[in-house]
Amino acid sequence: MEKLSVIAASPLFEMLSSAELGHLAELARARHFAAGDVIFEEGDLGDSLFVVVRGQVEVARRQPQGGLHPLAVLSPPEFFGEMGLIDKEFRSATVCAKTDVDLLQLSAQDLREFRRTHGDGFTFIVVNIARSLSARLREANVRLATKD
Repeated sequence: MEKLSVIAASPLFEMLSSAELGHLAELARARHFAAGDVIFEEGDLGDSLFVVVRGQVEVARRQPQGGLHPLAVLSPPEFFGEMGLIDKEFRSATVCAKTDVDLLQLSAQDLREFRRTHGDGFTFIVVNIARSLSARLREANVRLATKD
């Protein structure tokens, strides 16, 4: 897996310089999950974000009766897990591998290290996360408004 090309293609890292992208590629860890594997559970402490390299993941919320309600299916070059890095709260959803999936993982510690050497690039990442969260909130608002 060419980590640099995956990172460069992700909307999370738009506007970063080639040096910044290279540093993130060095920090990122490749992870593999088989179809059906749980990547993280709703309620876990969030300390990493993930970029989908290959395959698909399903994001779901636990129902009061115990089942999972699917919210989204993510494919390359989408990302997930960023909320826990922003608000330092517990995971708001469960994410499972829908297919065999390859991911890149960046931890909160990786991003702190990146911030020390690339302050402007770190700011761009935070802006890109805010854009993504805003888009997801708008989509949720539309879904709620159109519910019968």
